[in-house]
Amino acid sequence: MFKIFIIEDDQGLVTLLQNYLHKFGYETQAVRDFDAVKAEFEQYAPHLVLLDVNLPKFDGYYWCRQIRGISTCPILFISARDGKMDQVMALENGADDYITKPFDYEIAFAKIKSHLRRAYGSYAAGSNERSLSVSGLMLDVERLVLSRGSAKVELSHTEAKILDELMKKVGMIVTRDRLLEKIWDEQAFVDDNTLNVYVTRVRKKLAVLDIQDGLQTVRGQGYRLSGNWGEA
Repeated sequence: MFKIFIIEDDQGLVTLLQNYLHKFGYETQAVRDFDAVKAEFEQYAPHLVLLDVNLPKFDGYYWCRQIRGISTCPILFISARDGKMDQVMALENGADDYITKPFDYEIAFAKIKSHLRRAYGSYAAGSNERSLSVSGLMLDVERLVLSRGSAKVELSHTEAKILDELMKKVGMIVTRDRLLEKIWDEQAFVDDNTLNVYVTRVRKKLAVLDIQDGLQTVRGQGYRLSGNWGEA
């Protein structure tokens, strides 16, 4: 049974979310102490987090960073803030998706199912226990780790999916539509800017491994992983 941790201070919404998710067999727990969100997360060990932006004490961006520091589980923001920058900040702080209030419960549930399926189900990164290697760059799809020589960096599930597709087609253009199709089940629910944010995050992970210009944007077409950075 999947466990979902709800970090939301609107008790009415929490109750509605819990009742809806319980109908489909999900286990839920809502945060009790907004000073101890990280501790409660670690104790509950959920498969997915639903997280608001406006919270007592610290905001959702802060707690997203704290959780992302210890877990790669999917994090979905649920917020009344509908500005583009709010969504960009959520993704840049480690979130996997952003749902704007008021939301359609069926769409929200579809997103939850999609991320659970990607992370743990038949489409999970580790389901085939694969690894890829390009010019000394190694992607451990199962463990969500990217390494080059002795250096390594942890990835989110979505970052691993993007690199998986790019590394399988190194030197070739991978279209934006193909990446969206690969990563998200329901493209209609994805803002085009979301992919831009994830590509930026992947570039930062590559930079940690001293690969500065390996991921190239091909204007009007998509992206290409060059593979020309050489061995570490």
